[in-house]
Amino acid sequence: MKALVYTAPESLVWRDEPAPSLPSGECLVRVEAVGICGSDMHAYLGHDERRPAPLILGHEASGIVVDGPGAGRRVTVNPLATCGKCRACKTGRNNLCAKRQILSMAPRQGAFAEYIAIPAENLVDMPDHVSFEKACLAEPLACGWHAVRLGARAGDVPLQAARCLVIGGGAIGLGAALALRAIGAADITISEANQRRLPALKSAGDFIVATPDEITAEDPGGYDLVIDGVGFAATRAAASRAARPGGVIVHIGLGDASSGLDIRRLTLQEITFIGAYTYSPQDFRDTAAAIFDGRLGSLDWAEQRPLADGARAFADILAGRAAAPKIVLRP
Repeated sequence: MKALVYTAPESLVWRDEPAPSLPSGECLVRVEAVGICGSDMHAYLGHDERRPAPLILGHEASGIVVDGPGAGRRVTVNPLATCGKCRACKTGRNNLCAKRQILSMAPRQGAFAEYIAIPAENLVDMPDHVSFEKACLAEPLACGWHAVRLGARAGDVPLQAARCLVIGGGAIGLGAALALRAIGAADITISEANQRRLPALKSAGDFIVATPDEITAEDPGGYDLVIDGVGFAATRAAASRAARPGGVIVHIGLGDASSGLDIRRLTLQEITFIGAYTYSPQDFRDTAAAIFDGRLGSLDWAEQRPLADGARAFADILAGRAAAPKIVLRP
């Protein structure tokens, strides 16, 4: 098969690779669409020790089952494979399974390829009226859905009455904003530093869209729920400032592992901080259903490019030339 292979920092090569083997109970899926995630960018820059080169990256996929249970099905792919037997899995928190595996991290090659192997239970059937390009957004949008669910459960204000701030206008942040709207929030602000993204964010939903400077000047410390979809020191610092006393910060972004969080303010103001990693299987199914029935909007803000030109897409994202919140690649 053809695949886009990460070979060294800032190096991706379109080349022939062996097709994945198919263990019992797994499906071979022909990839029809796959999104570029921030974690893919992190690995591409050589900043993720869990993803050493050479490796096929990519985990936001949809496609058609060509071998294994349910051949012929159109599916969107939950890339997180877990044991199904531990306490975390049995309580629905599969994302915390100690034996979890994810596409794009050894031993599982990723979805920047023509084919992937994945357990049958990780596939969600998609209706004929939904495009593969929209269905592959289930994975990044499920991260936001999961974060919103955790934040709503921890807060002392009903989501319908909460002032909500989402930091970052990429697919993770925008997905969190769309999930907030779908689950009932009315007052939602997205903070985004990249001016090129602002038009797409404003057209994606009924949100207040502002730059980080505008957020700080307008109302520091006034938000009931803050979701950091970026995860750099500067965004953690911004989240620390933005949360009101007694508020909640949910941290999704994996930008870096350095400083920024104001532990003193979180302590003195009893601000709840929650780390949110991926999603539960139910979060993924709920997100897919919301995509299929239109509750997350038109989802027409992703840019499409050929997978063979993926190296250029990565370079454009790195250079800030990509205006869309998400680039979806087509094999």
